[in-house]
Amino acid sequence: MHCPCGRGAYAHCCGPLHAGAPAPDAEALMRSRYSAYALGLADYLLATWHPSTRPDGLDLHSDPPLRWLGLEVRRHVPAGGTAVVEFVARHRQGGGRAGRLHETSRFVHERQQWFYVDGDMTPD
Repeated sequence: MHCPCGRGAYAHCCGPLHAGAPAPDAEALMRSRYSAYALGLADYLLATWHPSTRPDGLDLHSDPPLRWLGLEVRRHVPAGGTAVVEFVARHRQGGGRAGRLHETSRFVHERQQWFYVDGDMTPD
């Protein structure tokens, strides 16, 4: 199976992270989170969200369903125990027009793993 994040085979890309392997850097974590959204893995998303900003739950189901179409990482800026990743994720809901989510996300490295903290959305 091709990995939703666009970096090759799922078994060698985001699959190991979804199975519990730690992300080597914030970009890898962000890619694995995109793939988790595409695959409906809410538990993984919550587990990789920093406890200080994590919601109580996530409902990834919508009607009509949201389909993730592709990911472009624009920059990854590591800074010691923190990092910033800017990305654009394309999606489509039902038969509607494709949309874009453009976000600059903040990550922190704690307890030997990376966590998503929050992000700023850029309007299209």
